[in-house]
Amino acid sequence: MSIYDNLTQLGAKTPLPASPAEAVLERVANPHPGVRYNVRFVCPEFTSLCPLTGQPDFAHLVIDYVPQGWLIESKSLKLFLHSFRNHGDFHEACTVGIGRRLAEELSPVWLRIGGYWYPRGGLPIDVFYQTGTPPSDVWIPEQGVAPYRGRG
Repeated sequence: MSIYDNLTQLGAKTPLPASPAEAVLERVANPHPGVRYNVRFVCPEFTSLCPLTGQPDFAHLVIDYVPQGWLIESKSLKLFLHSFRNHGDFHEACTVGIGRRLAEELSPVWLRIGGYWYPRGGLPIDVFYQTGTPPSDVWIPEQGVAPYRGRG
């Protein structure tokens, strides 16, 4: 039996979920249990909708986690993140909701998400969530996203 046997989306034609609640996050067993390391996903073109106006909101997301027993399967993560394209929620709800959903699915040693939102109405909003203190024995680089400067 392979650690990939239970995956239903990878290698299959999978439609975009209608909403984040309908998105299926799949996971695989950590092939290096007992080894502490950081996993990083970057989504530089995240989109969602303003819940009041329906106008699009754009963000650059950076997700870091130190796995325990599970890894997130990247296609299912991509489909989950893209399911926000037609989902109306505030920046804080999107960013923290993604972090909490991943933490629930994976039970990682540690997880953080940085949501670097582009301005609407002249105000960029950056939202950060983490599950606790970062482990001191794992190299976790800075997220490397510069603060918003505008065109100047």
